Amino acid sequence: MQLLVTGGAGFIGSNFVRYWLANHPADHVVVYDALTYAGERSSLSDVEDRITFVQADVCDMRAAEQTMVDHQIAVVVHFAAESHNSLAVVDPGRFFRTNVLGTQTMLEAARRASVERFHHVSTCEVYGDLALDSPDAFHEESPYRPRTPYNASKAGADHAVRAYWETYGLPVTITNCANNYGPYQFPEKVVPLFATNALDDRPLPLYASTANRREWLHVDDHCSAIDLVIRDGRPGDTYHVGSGQEASIAEIADLVLQALGKPASLKRIVPDRPGHDRRYLLDSSKLRRELRWQPRVEFDKGMAETVHWYEANRGWWEPLRDRAPVQEDAWGNGSPTI
Repeated sequence: MQLLVTGGAGFIGSNFVRYWLANHPADHVVVYDALTYAGERSSLSDVEDRITFVQADVCDMRAAEQTMVDHQIAVVVHFAAESHNSLAVVDPGRFFRTNVLGTQTMLEAARRASVERFHHVSTCEVYGDLALDSPDAFHEESPYRPRTPYNASKAGADHAVRAYWETYGLPVTITNCANNYGPYQFPEKVVPLFATNALDDRPLPLYASTANRREWLHVDDHCSAIDLVIRDGRPGDTYHVGSGQEASIAEIADLVLQALGKPASLKRIVPDRPGHDRRYLLDSSKLRRELRWQPRVEFDKGMAETVHWYEANRGWWEPLRDRAPVQEDAWGNGSPTI
């Protein structure tokens, strides 16, 4: 099978490419990535000889359609997105361009190229947030109530995907996932930010609402879920991918410091960014029931292994550190600049 992975040089995309090649060695993977500041070709260095790499923008219809036709693509897995909430606050336009218009462009290219499946990777954040004491979880029929430009741009992308199913019959599936962690994550995100800062005895910036919680999912478990949905999921359906494992930002900081033997004095409270969501939790019972998926990576072990990966791979992340366009400790002085 010929597979096109958009955003394949990013965090989840590069892990998915590696996962797919390991589990489907007869297939050919084409990686389609614009290599923006968070895209890193070296994330694919160990599989470079087994893939085809196309550097192009998801908003470039000609490049997208030509790539799908030339490589006889059967399945598109669409990861490509601007994904950093803090950057979306200061530069929202780039998020709506990439996440909404880029998704529509890739859908149209897939329709013209008659692909057999278009799988779109979305987020729990399209549903808004939950109260910290709420007994609820988001399910596949929950209303969309995005609260930030990033959330809204991903919600718009989801709607475009569904529209191409309903209007054109393009065979699509969607997964909404919990917060991912694992290797090769750009060091602006919280787990690698904390790990890389702690390694250099720099402060760990914790938003003032330290009790706010997220559901955490190892990237390998996410990849296995997408694999199942591509192969056995019903066209037109959405599936939630969640571990059920919640942790606050303070708990994440403590796990990172514990793994590295660093002191709690490295934690520093900084002002919340605007629109800071309180809590996300997905009901993933549909995926577990219908496709028999289960997460396999135990949270504490997975977190420790992730932190030690950053400890062992300075050569990967040190050149990237200065690319991060937003300083998370600058919100108290107005919005950070880029």
